[in-house]
Amino acid sequence: MIDLSSPEPQDADSARCYVIHDQDVLISTQADWQFPELPAKWLRQHPDYHFLGFLSGQPCYVCELSRHEFDDGQLQRVPLRRLIGATLSDAEFSMASRALQFLSWRQNHRFCSRCGSPTEPHPRDLAMTCAGCGYFQYPRITPCIITLVTKGEYALLGRSARFPEGFYSCLAGFMEAGETAEQALAREVMEESGISVKNLEYLNSQSWPFPHSLMLGFMAEYAGGEIRIDDDEIVDAAWFHYQDLPMVPPPGSIARSLIDQWIARF
Repeated sequence: MIDLSSPEPQDADSARCYVIHDQDVLISTQADWQFPELPAKWLRQHPDYHFLGFLSGQPCYVCELSRHEFDDGQLQRVPLRRLIGATLSDAEFSMASRALQFLSWRQNHRFCSRCGSPTEPHPRDLAMTCAGCGYFQYPRITPCIITLVTKGEYALLGRSARFPEGFYSCLAGFMEAGETAEQALAREVMEESGISVKNLEYLNSQSWPFPHSLMLGFMAEYAGGEIRIDDDEIVDAAWFHYQDLPMVPPPGSIARSLIDQWIARF
């Protein structure tokens, strides 16, 4: 359970610490591949450790690797993507996602986008403020759609050029200004595959910190058309039977959640 509304605790004994470098996190190899725990008073008093909220009642902080001062030599850098599903619960991934996005936002908003003056963290809100013009900059969240298009016992999956050979996933794309999620879904599926859809069904969402997306997951039914890949965002697409799927994303990802929910209907 994640709590982002309660204030920073003043009396906690220990706290979870997310140490970040790019899209890697540091985990303890001596404690079942867990994020390190440190005395909360150290992190609360240190200017380079930032309070994120609570995970299962435990306060959580984040720090950039280059500023991390409490390394016991037992930490190992691991890409966060590698921990999805296999190691982290949904709540743990959500907090790690928040940690990555928090640092990315702080690093990318050191200057005001309106007037160029240096910014400072707001004393209470999650915002960077400009003393020059008073502009507030909040963390950027980019909405995306991801959908599993189905045709009876078959589903449409695509392969990006950056995927390993034989790996396929649901079709996805960013929403554009002025679009609804449903309009973005129909446009992206048509652009990437040449397929039109109907009977859209929203299922769930997931924070996706690569770098700062909110994935909105849908199921959609085939309405017409023949597969015609754009050869830009994806290099292959095909219909796969639910009992004969290719390599797909791991458990814990929203793409796998959509696939598993579809299979469960059979």
